[in-house]
Amino acid sequence: MRRLLALLLLWSTYSQAEQPVLRFSVAESWSMPLVRIESDQPVEGLLYDLMQALAKEVSARPVYHVMARLRLQEAMDHGDIDVRCYVSSQWFDDPPKNFVWSIPLIHQRDLLVGRPGDSPPLSPQQLPPQAIGTVLGYTYSTLQPLLDQGRLHREDSRNQLLVLQKLQAGRYRHAVSNQLSLQWFNQGLPAEQRLQALAVLEEQDLGCMVRNDPAIPTQGLLRALVKMKQSGEIERIVQRYGGMGNQEPMSVARP
Repeated sequence: MRRLLALLLLWSTYSQAEQPVLRFSVAESWSMPLVRIESDQPVEGLLYDLMQALAKEVSARPVYHVMARLRLQEAMDHGDIDVRCYVSSQWFDDPPKNFVWSIPLIHQRDLLVGRPGDSPPLSPQQLPPQAIGTVLGYTYSTLQPLLDQGRLHREDSRNQLLVLQKLQAGRYRHAVSNQLSLQWFNQGLPAEQRLQALAVLEEQDLGCMVRNDPAIPTQGLLRALVKMKQSGEIERIVQRYGGMGNQEPMSVARP
């Protein structure tokens, strides 16, 4: 019996060693429902589930590199990561040329968020001069003219959860959040305490970027993402964390 257990352990170790490694980037600025990080490693969340499923599809062993958002471009340029997910082509002035885009996977809405009882402005341009809660390293193109004029100024936090917690605590009157994070934050609160979506600032289709290198199964990864999208697996992962799939436009004011 002991010999059998030893052989099984040896086989398991050998199998893991034989699996190709797939290096995923994880941004420190992500928080639930996107990902929860413990001891510098992701342990759960929408993107963690997506990356785990993708690695399984190509029979690879996922390895996660947690880093500051501002370091992601450098890591891609140096070939330190193989896959970067939850990313939009709109975020790049000069996209890395050695990466290939996947199909769009997740639709994201960036929202102007206020506290309970706030009445929505007709547009962000009608906001009075104030600080606004933002995530360090993120760009907000819709608000950038107001930031450049000094009518708004950023109060950065290292992740989206902290931005919403500070808004709830009254550190500022308004903040920016993606819709998934706002839904996750509000889900455990009584209706009268929930933060409010006041305006849709931007909408983006997000996907993954895969390093174009013979050392990794680039085309296999891209095909796996198509399969996951077409089968509904990605939508099921989104719904697992409070998302509502392909939603109708929100009934809030747009800029």
